[in-house]
Amino acid sequence: MANFHVIGGATEVLDHPTVRKITLADLFDALKRGASDFWAKPSHYVLLTLIYPIVGIVLAVWMSGYHTWPLLYPLMGGFALIGPFAAIGLYEISRRRELGLDTSWIHAFEVLRSPAIASIAAIGVFLFAVFTLWLTAAQGLYENLFGSSAPTQLSALINQVLTTPEGWTLLIVGNLLGLAFAVITLCTTVVAFPLLLDRDVGAYVAVTTSIRAVLKNPIPMLAWGLIVAIGLALGSLPLFVGLAVVIPIFGHATWHLYRKVIEPVEMAPRPRRRAAMAKAKTR
Repeated sequence: MANFHVIGGATEVLDHPTVRKITLADLFDALKRGASDFWAKPSHYVLLTLIYPIVGIVLAVWMSGYHTWPLLYPLMGGFALIGPFAAIGLYEISRRRELGLDTSWIHAFEVLRSPAIASIAAIGVFLFAVFTLWLTAAQGLYENLFGSSAPTQLSALINQVLTTPEGWTLLIVGNLLGLAFAVITLCTTVVAFPLLLDRDVGAYVAVTTSIRAVLKNPIPMLAWGLIVAIGLALGSLPLFVGLAVVIPIFGHATWHLYRKVIEPVEMAPRPRRRAAMAKAKTR
């Protein structure tokens, strides 16, 4: 039964939420609401404390002589793959603000006590597996074109990529490969984590609901993925500092996008509604 709870949710009957049709205007409204949440409860200081240690570790590895410059671009792109999981605390803050509850940052950690935490963790593991596969594929593509000896300087890598036929192949094929991983992540998790915070439906329903949301709204969802990708790219340029603003806004906006895409659950539980209907028929 515990395994079913992780995969199928708290009840023995799978609860498939109703997916709405949305427009491009809904995307911009979600971004506007996400920005409002961010400015109401700024989180850039929190994000800075997370981003710069990671950057420091990466730089330390490079300075140690491992020369992983070819992975710099894939690592930057990887933010989009693990972002839905990394922003889960932001969804919780937006959820609490929507309900008029206290939005102190300590409450972001209340997701650890969520009834759906096992399902959230399961999808998080899936995303990290996708992230690892992406880095492995990117490294394999580079080594297939240039061999295992990587440039020791960033300028040498840029020259290698932009001035050789193999480099242009790396750019084209690598970006197409990254696009495939990004589409997989978008389709499987676009509303999965907010849904699990809102309802303990299980990992299976959360993932399939995300897929149904994309299939029902292909243009808006692809536009959303493009907006996120461009935002993360721009935020990564000045030594990742822009991510301290970009990530929170997208995180909060994702909660509001979820609210637009998924029909709210009815207040009365199903058994109570059925009993009321049966009682009405006997009158």
